[in-house]
Amino acid sequence: MKVLLTAFDPFGGETINPAQEAVRLVPETIGEAQIIKLEVPTVFGKSIETMLCKAREVHPDVILCIGQAGGRYDISPERVAININDARIPDNEGNQPIDEPIFSDGAPAYFSNLPIKAMVQAIRSCGLPASVSNSAGTYVCNHLMYGVLYHIAREMPSVRGGFMHVPYVPRQVAQRAVPAPCLSESDIARGITAAISAILENFADVKTPTGKEH
Repeated sequence: MKVLLTAFDPFGGETINPAQEAVRLVPETIGEAQIIKLEVPTVFGKSIETMLCKAREVHPDVILCIGQAGGRYDISPERVAININDARIPDNEGNQPIDEPIFSDGAPAYFSNLPIKAMVQAIRSCGLPASVSNSAGTYVCNHLMYGVLYHIAREMPSVRGGFMHVPYVPRQVAQRAVPAPCLSESDIARGITAAISAILENFADVKTPTGKEH
């Protein structure tokens, strides 16, 4: 069993990315699964290309991508990726697509085929905050998640894939005028490890009421 675990480099003026820092702390093996770690650039197009090149090389059973969601309180597996690039800020190479499809021949949206509710339960069982998210945004995180699921639909039908957002870490918020929610790198790594364990243990998701009214 192989899990391809990706994390973005810093972006938006930050000097670190909590996804990148935490993924470095995730064990190299979880259960019987080999964890293959990959840094991806926070760049439209290149992030998908980097992921796909590695996936074609190592043939993973699972692809789990991790990204920063500054301002969120909890670790949040994403339910759906939408076929739109709408960048509030430029990416790390200055690209800023607005209202453009990710793939012109892609579906309007793709849903994660990971057990996202089981992942939330596993993270919470570690004493960490977690919830299902119904929007991965319209920046490079959504772009990469959509790219993973687009290519799974076309050439990797046996692969399970999805995306999970994580909060800031303390050193990102310590000097902010208004502190933002944060978790330590080690706690985020524990949450990622728990989520991967849930993926390995649950092919079908659990049925729990985690819907939102708005």
